[in-house]
Amino acid sequence: MRRLQGLVGVVALIALWWLLAVTVFAGGGAVPTPWAVLSGMAHDGWAFYWPNASATLGAALQGFLWGNGLALAVAVVVLLVPRLEAVATQLAVISYCIPLLAIGPIILVVFGGQAAVVFLAAISVFFTTLIGALLGLRSADRASLDVITVYGGGKLAKLRHVQVISALPSTFAGLKISAPSALLGAIIGEYLGSNDQGLGVSLMISQQQFQVSRTWGLALVAGLIAGLGYAVVAVLARVVTPWSSGRSL
Repeated sequence: MRRLQGLVGVVALIALWWLLAVTVFAGGGAVPTPWAVLSGMAHDGWAFYWPNASATLGAALQGFLWGNGLALAVAVVVLLVPRLEAVATQLAVISYCIPLLAIGPIILVVFGGQAAVVFLAAISVFFTTLIGALLGLRSADRASLDVITVYGGGKLAKLRHVQVISALPSTFAGLKISAPSALLGAIIGEYLGSNDQGLGVSLMISQQQFQVSRTWGLALVAGLIAGLGYAVVAVLARVVTPWSSGRSL
């Protein structure tokens, strides 16, 4: 039923897009019809989209791994050393609040090239995963933790046997949001001119050359990749944490 509702929503969105393109925005040409976008994508072909998409996807994946790995490591350190929590959360909030477009040029000057794209992708996911992991680690069942204490276990035993398992659902919730965020960070890094290939670079060039259909096509590809990343993490979460979705073990 939920899948059917989602399909109906997608069809309704495409229909609305088509209607607006042929009525409200018909004169300006800024909003092409879905058919015009698909025709343009077919004309550009795989040879245009795949190199750009693969470059952005590779940088986003690296940033996803680096940013989330650092976030999970910081969450574990904060749990073992509570005194560091204030510093860690402040750094996370700062990384979340600073606009990428503001720090992007600085990162580009310091790191340059592909490293700047990966850095912006990593910083885009750090806050979400850190908060999700911390909330999950703290949601561990108190009775289970007391059992570990009674049997002589310390912080590491509690972390391994109880808290990590308890943290999985909320951590995966953060990772699902991080997948599209990493792609956005990578595109912004490319948009700032830190690379010679990618969806961000192609978007900038298409806008400058007033290639409207190609611009929409690139945006559509970026949205599909972001949705695919979210879906992959969601499927992985259902496999790893079946209890969080209400299914039996």
